[in-house]
Amino acid sequence: MDAKNEIRLQISNALRKAKFPIDTPEKLIAAFPNGADTKCKSGNIEMTAGEAGKLLKASDFPFLNADMVANTIVQRAGL
Repeated sequence: MDAKNEIRLQISNALRKAKFPIDTPEKLIAAFPNGADTKCKSGNIEMTAGEAGKLLKASDFPFLNADMVANTIVQRAGL
């Protein structure tokens, strides 16, 4: 599996218990198991939820599901 898909899967899995829709950046960060410190890693690529959250825009919200979050973050990170 390439890094892009591995990171996407890790983000989706980290948010599998989150309650959607999520309408603010603060609620999104809080939905990750370890908050802003939740890490996703693939090879030499590592990203925390806090770092990923900085890639998002107010217009991205609300998120309706975990895949939507993962796809947006991976796209913005340029993976």
